[in-house]
Amino acid sequence: MRKLFGYILSPIFYLLFGIIITVFHPIQWLCLKLGGYKGHKRCVDVLNWFLLCTYYSLGNTVRFINKQDLPTDRPILFVANHQSMYDIPPLIFFLRKHHGKFISKIELAKGIPSISFNLRHGGAANIDRKDPKQSIAEILRLANHMKSKNWSAFIFPEGTRARNGKIKPFNVGGIATILKKVSNVLIVPIAINNSWQMVRYGFFPLNTFTRMTWEVLPPIEPSGLTPDEVVAQAEARIREKIN
Repeated sequence: MRKLFGYILSPIFYLLFGIIITVFHPIQWLCLKLGGYKGHKRCVDVLNWFLLCTYYSLGNTVRFINKQDLPTDRPILFVANHQSMYDIPPLIFFLRKHHGKFISKIELAKGIPSISFNLRHGGAANIDRKDPKQSIAEILRLANHMKSKNWSAFIFPEGTRARNGKIKPFNVGGIATILKKVSNVLIVPIAINNSWQMVRYGFFPLNTFTRMTWEVLPPIEPSGLTPDEVVAQAEARIREKIN
């Protein structure tokens, strides 16, 4: 029955999603030109609020749980499992005060209205997985901004989406680079539950009436720990929360 509703509601979702990213593309450009970084960021925050609202057109719900008193005077590396492309708007919007930037595939930095513009101009690290030198350079650039501008970052250490919701082993590489360069970074795991259900049938139809949750877990202070120990702790905490 939910799949049947998906055939009916998915066109509505895609129409809304497409209109939003198309309309916000020139608005982002204007905000960046007139308001610089602050103006552009505010525009991106609003954009992602609208994008997560489109989930409700499918009868899906978003619950963001954050019981942690996270600091705003030091950079944070948010470490999350990855289930679908729809993981991202709630992270950007609900954690907007932390100025989080994504470590993203370079392919996403072109061709997608609004989203590609933000990845190119919003401070993301757009990495080419086929070019290790370029990837390291991008992550180092982001790490330097985290130090100098007190930005935070989001990383999906599985490296790719878990299409059935089962967590894949976490990679240490990107996290280790940031830990090495940003001495005062705080590690904060985030458990994402059930967003994979939204795309369980693929691009079309999208699934409907799914309860999705994003939960911010207790921070990990990396001081005195090796990168492998930090990643192991983050992975273990997330696995405990995934249904």
